[in-house]
Amino acid sequence: MDSTIAVKSLSALAHDSRLALFRLLVEAGPEGVSAGVLAAQLGLTPSGLSFHLKDLAHADLIAPRSDGRYVIYSAHFAAMNALVAYLTENCCQGGCCAPPAKKVSARKLVAKRGGSAAARSLTPSQGGKPR
Repeated sequence: MDSTIAVKSLSALAHDSRLALFRLLVEAGPEGVSAGVLAAQLGLTPSGLSFHLKDLAHADLIAPRSDGRYVIYSAHFAAMNALVAYLTENCCQGGCCAPPAKKVSARKLVAKRGGSAAARSLTPSQGGKPR
């Protein structure tokens, strides 16, 4: 996956309603869900639902199919897996992810560095000395 496709996918998911739609479709699995059921579950108007579904389909994250007079939407799992793989491609250089680094407070950094001017300008809530 190249960065253009990743940005398009992430952009499509960067909205509460679209993310909720996508999550419902992932939970539903390959059989998918009809547009009417999606609208009812999320409380979206038909026009709002259509708008969000169009964005997700344009990003190739979902696929519509006809089932009689209904349109059934399902998550495009290959695209989702490709996005996740792209995002984790260089995570920990291919190994399992390491535990988070130990955080050092700004106050301790100030003490170690002898209280630089920049560190002294921190407010107490940022770990600096009271002004």
